[in-house]
Amino acid sequence: MSLSSSPNLDTKQHYPILDGLRGVAAVMVVLMHTNEVFDDGSRFKLMINHAYLAVDFFFALSGFVVAYAYDDRWSKMTQWEFYKRRLVRLQPMVVIGSVVGALLFYFQASPMFPLVAGTPVWKVLLLMIIGATLLPVPVSMDIRGWQEMHPLDGPAWSLFYEYIANILYATLLRRFSRTLLSVVVVLAAALLAGYLLFGNEGDLIGGWSLTGDQLFIGFTRVLYPFCAGVLLCRIGKLIRIPHAFGWCSLIMIVVLSIPRIGDEHSLWMNGLYEAVIVIGVFPVIVSMGAGGVIHHPRSARFCKFLGDISYPLYISHYPIIYTYTAWITRNKIPFGPKAWVVGAGVVAASVTLAYGYLRLYDAPVREWLRKKVLVRSRG
Repeated sequence: MSLSSSPNLDTKQHYPILDGLRGVAAVMVVLMHTNEVFDDGSRFKLMINHAYLAVDFFFALSGFVVAYAYDDRWSKMTQWEFYKRRLVRLQPMVVIGSVVGALLFYFQASPMFPLVAGTPVWKVLLLMIIGATLLPVPVSMDIRGWQEMHPLDGPAWSLFYEYIANILYATLLRRFSRTLLSVVVVLAAALLAGYLLFGNEGDLIGGWSLTGDQLFIGFTRVLYPFCAGVLLCRIGKLIRIPHAFGWCSLIMIVVLSIPRIGDEHSLWMNGLYEAVIVIGVFPVIVSMGAGGVIHHPRSARFCKFLGDISYPLYISHYPIIYTYTAWITRNKIPFGPKAWVVGAGVVAASVTLAYGYLRLYDAPVREWLRKKVLVRSRG
């Protein structure tokens, strides 16, 4: 899942509001993860309940940005060059997420993570190396107890599907006419709505395990929003309203914060809500964000900051969340002032570290790779 703007927009109009919205969505994910330790494992009690849909928004945003950046470049660019560009942009932070996850792993031993204490160092190091490649691991290699395909850095699962979506774009979607792409989008929307309305849970939680049902959820989640983003870019019908960043941010925060709708006897109600949000509302937000204009320099700087830290924040915060969750469960900290203070510190630390990763690691490494891999290959 690309939370990053493309490196190929230098000569094109930029969309600063979309940058800012990436950051807003990433912060909402961190807030949700900070609080989910108190939900007793129930999707019905999850605080900031629908913030996991930020992943689906990221997929829609990625489809739009990738199409905008690359649709008109294929006469001068090979598939391998496209893949190299995406790897240069995304892979460095995948590596740091895996390394930080390994460094913090043994601090996470707790009742919440029953396998941590008994996991040998060699296995953690092996999974760190595998995680740095973004290759998923099977359930048999679980070292935490959550059956994640990337057990040292959980959110990397969405990058796995992001890479698959990029391959799909480079091999097929870029060649599709607008009509054919529209058919794909309609079919993908039907698949998504069908799963939400008639599936077992009535929500889009899932996609992070290398099992048949979880892979189905993951592919269902990425297919519609990514393809819809590509189609939205090609249609080019943008919504232009004043104060677009403020309105888009407000809508994003509200729809991601809405409590779970219905109970275990009315799963279709929550499924209907999520279908409306992902299929209808998210493309509208992307259109509004792309069509909006920022006039005040301070707002432009704020959007740039949010956009810059969005990807490092999303891909690096979870090892800290694991550690915080372990502390809560080991010490049986109740939901209250002490947890709130520490949770606020976790959010602040996650944002600060994301900015540090960006400035001290991600940006320099990408620039070095750009010169070594991209510029040299063109020369």
